[in-house]
This record gives sequence, C-alpha cells and structure tokens, in this order.
Amino acid sequence: MTYTPASEFKTRPDLLGRFGMVASTHWLASGAAQAVLERGGNAFDAAVAGGFVLHVVEPHLNGPGGDLVGIFATSGGEPTVLMGQGPAPAGASVEHMRAEGLELVPGAGALAAAVPGAVEAWLMLLRDHGTWELGDILAYAIDYARNGHPILGRTVSTIATVADLFRDHWPTSADHWLVDGELPEPDTMVRNEAYASVLDRLVAAGEGAATRQARIDAARAAWGSGFVAEAIEEFVRTPHRHASGTDHSGVITTADMAGFSAAYETPVSTSFRGHTIAKAGAWTQGPVLLQILNLLDPLDDALLDPCTPEGAHTILEATKLAFADRDAHYGDGADAERMAVLLSQEYAATRRALIGDVASREVRPGLDAKELPPLRETYDPAAAAAGVGEPTVSPTGDVRGDTCHIDVADRWGNIIAVTPSGGWLQSSPTIPALGFCLGTRLQMTWLEPGLPSTLQPGRRPRTTLTPTLVLRDGEAVTAVGSPGGDQQDQWQLLYLLRTLVGGYTPQQAIDAPALHSTSFPGSFWPRTWTPAGAVVEDRLGEALIASLRERGHAVEAAGDWSLGRLSAVTRDPATGTLSAAANPRGAQGYAVGR
Repeated sequence: MTYTPASEFKTRPDLLGRFGMVASTHWLASGAAQAVLERGGNAFDAAVAGGFVLHVVEPHLNGPGGDLVGIFATSGGEPTVLMGQGPAPAGASVEHMRAEGLELVPGAGALAAAVPGAVEAWLMLLRDHGTWELGDILAYAIDYARNGHPILGRTVSTIATVADLFRDHWPTSADHWLVDGELPEPDTMVRNEAYASVLDRLVAAGEGAATRQARIDAARAAWGSGFVAEAIEEFVRTPHRHASGTDHSGVITTADMAGFSAAYETPVSTSFRGHTIAKAGAWTQGPVLLQILNLLDPLDDALLDPCTPEGAHTILEATKLAFADRDAHYGDGADAERMAVLLSQEYAATRRALIGDVASREVRPGLDAKELPPLRETYDPAAAAAGVGEPTVSPTGDVRGDTCHIDVADRWGNIIAVTPSGGWLQSSPTIPALGFCLGTRLQMTWLEPGLPSTLQPGRRPRTTLTPTLVLRDGEAVTAVGSPGGDQQDQWQLLYLLRTLVGGYTPQQAIDAPALHSTSFPGSFWPRTWTPAGAVVEDRLGEALIASLRERGHAVEAAGDWSLGRLSAVTRDPATGTLSAAANPRGAQGYAVGR
C-alpha cells in the first residue's frame, strides 16, 4: 500500500521566493508583517508588527489581555521558546474558587484570568531580536484601531452569540461592540480608539530614554506596573456575570502584573524521519506531538496516512495514548525525570503495543498515573451544545479553540512561529479605559488536588498554545502552527506526516482533509470528553468514515472544509529558497512573500 498522493488541486499556490515570507490567520496581519520586511525589518520586527495587528483585527481570537507561545531560531542559532504565558494571580487559589461555589474555573469572566502575557512577550522579543523602534512597529495596529478595519463576519457571529450577555450583564462590552444596541454589519469599518490610545501611551513612555532597548523597557513598565495594570485591578473589583451563571469579582492585581516577565526557554524535541521537531515544554501541550511522533515513527508509511482507514485509525489511537499522558503528567513544574521518560523511545515502544484493531474507549495514561482529571461526558447542556471543530462560543461566553497564528521567515535566515490567544472579546467585560478584556486561561486548570495542572497561585496554567519548529541537520527549516485548542498539535501532526512522510508541499498538506480525536478531557470549560470520539472532514470519504465506525470510533462528520487553520513558512538553508502557505478554510488566512 502506498501513501495517498496529494490532490492535484490546490486552493492557492505554494509561495516561493528568497526575500521574505509571512503566513498568518488574517490577511491584514500578513500584509503588515510583509510591509515591515519590505522596509528592511527582520522576521522578529515583522512578527511583532503582525502580532499587534492580530489583537485589533481578530478580537474574537486573541487580544492584548491574552497570552502567547512562540518558537524561533535566529540565523545559525539554536531553537528558542518565547514564553508569554502569565501565571495564576496570587488570589486565584482552589480555596477561593471553592468558596465562590465553583466546581470548575469558569470559561468566561475575570475570575478565570491569568496574568496577561502576550504584550510583554512581544515587547521583549522586539527589544532582544528586532531592529525597529516601537513606534514604527505599532503604527500598523494603531492605524487599524484608530482609523478602522473591516470587521470579520466571524467576529460579528461571535458578538451575536453573546449579545444578550453583553446587554444584560456586561454593559461595557455592549457599549464597545454593539452599534446603538445592534450588531455591526460584517465588513464595515470598526474602531478601537481606547486601545489605540493605550499603544500611543506605551510609545510615549519611552520618550527621552537613551537607547532603543530602554525605550521598549519603558513601555514594558508602563504595561506591567503602570497605567495598564492599574486600570485592570480597578475594573475587575466590580462583580460581573461568569460562565457559571453566577457573579464574581476578579482577583488580579497590579502586584500580579508587575511580578510577571516573559522569558526564553530551551525547547524539548524528538527525532522523526530525519528531522528534529522542537516544541515548548510541559507547561504547554507541546510534548504531546513529540509523543505521538515517537509512537508512529517506526510504523509503515501506510499507517501514517490520514487518508486511509488503517492510517486514520492508527493516528487516532496513538493520539489518545499521548493525550492521556498529557492530562496525567503535564503542567507547570512537571517532573523533569518523568517527562524525560515520556519522551523516550523506550517508553514509546511499550505504549505502541496498546494500539489495537478496535477504538479504545478508555483514558490510558502510563507511568502508574495515580490521579486523573474528572471524566465527564456532559456537564452544562448549553455549553456542551457549543459544538466542535473550529472556533465556537456559547451564549454564556465560554469558547473552544479560538486562537490565531503567525509565521515569518526572512532573507537572513531568521524564522519564527507564534500562536497568540486569549483575551477574546467574549472572555470577560471590556475594560473601557483600555479597549480590551482579560483572558480566561485559568479554565485549563483543575480544582481537584494532586494533578500537575491543579490551580496554584504563581503557576502557569497548562496552555494549549503550541507552535512548532522543524530542523534538518541542525538548521531550522519549517515554522508551523494552528489555532484549535486541543486540536492544534493534532492538526500539526497531519501536516508533518504529509510533508515529511507523504512528500506533500506545505500548501498541499494544509489543504488536505483533517481529523482529530475528542477522546480525552477537553482543555476548555466545561472540560467534557467523548469516549472514542473522532471528528473528521467529510472529504475523507464515506468508506473511511464507515470503516472508523466499524472499528468503534464515535465519528462526527464536520463538513468538507471545517477542521484546521494551519499556516507555515519554510526555508532551504542550501539554496536560500523560502516558502509560505496558509489555510483556505474560512477565506481569511493569508500567505504573502517574494
């Protein structure tokens, strides 16, 4: 049996060139990043400019009050993780949540907010690896915020879903997102003058400083311990409605904000088919992709083909085993020796034997896991009805999988992938003085004791954000990532299998039909699971779907073009050739370059 060949049809070309390449989830972010490259900026300047534009133009997918995870390599340098995930505030404890009458951290409301990390991380990256002044970088986002940008239909749909919540309980959000109490029309120009003013003040904070680095550090201070932090603490003191249906105050303070700094970390990695795959550590779900690749690596190519019944089944079963380990063992402060075992080839060999001919309906972690998260097939009917697949939001504001992504490669050999998220417009009430709201990353922690991801003040929640860097012979050759919550590494897995095993081009791999498992507790409130659950695009075919069902998978067909929002850039160190590819689903992602 041979690997299924790529379709002759592509939704767009694989872009090829030598100057610079950008791919992201929104055309305006890609265009801004490419404009920076054209004006002499490097990949890091471009990524930061594009990242701040994403805050403005995809507010239902990320925001300044959210977080990010990045991974990059400078020309000839080692892969490095950009850590932009803030911790739980000092007042966010299990005891406080229980005293508030909660069994789960809510999926919407300021009580679920970790310390915002995205802006701090973008600014640190610009200071250390960029070349441009902050004012020049932020000019693109300031222009779109102050003078207008076309609001996406999907943004309007999100606002429509939570419009009654805004009207009844979050009046500051209603004032910000509704026009005379009604929905904005898709593609009409909308503005966020409050956020434009915030960015202006960050730039102004550095006036008079002697160096570019000092000017950026002044902006970081204005954000983390100045006017932004003060506005956040003052606003969240007022109780407001949460996804639990009850009212609570937030607990984040200026001290929490001032105590956080972004950081650089060494990635974890594994070898797969002649390449090194690098990911962020166990405070993300990133190592799960490495575990799946270890399970699949020795198998025949045909079993690594998502377009065949045998391949789809094998991929789903390997995925379930790795995600069971994620939920039992991953978290901020995860045991390093235990993680080393989980990522070893010897451990993978013992786990590979558990892949049978019939779909497992169990959660089966290894290493004698003593504690597991609660396994609930249902929790809140309204939230459970929010749906699966690409971004969804319930009327109570909780969300699944809403994120964005940007990749950049430049002519000097720099390459970066960043996945920003959180701070969605539906996360918590808009802070009027700032023009944005806080995130809800703490919903990924548990209130049950003894788990690596149990809520603990000062610890980072285990995030789903998980970009990937691929290296060959020690040189970074691919930066890739995707929105999608628990699906991010599953969809990136398909990309890697198709490009590294099947020989697909990046655009062919992104276009190809996708699938993923839901047979583990979800990372987003209400944290439910579907035993043997599998979601597939209909394009995989009736025969494959029928075969999966015969093998015991609880299959949900999600439509022809519904799963996956990947983007990627690549570079060939030998020739200097660069490429970029972007997701066609939703007609929003965009790749550009030359």
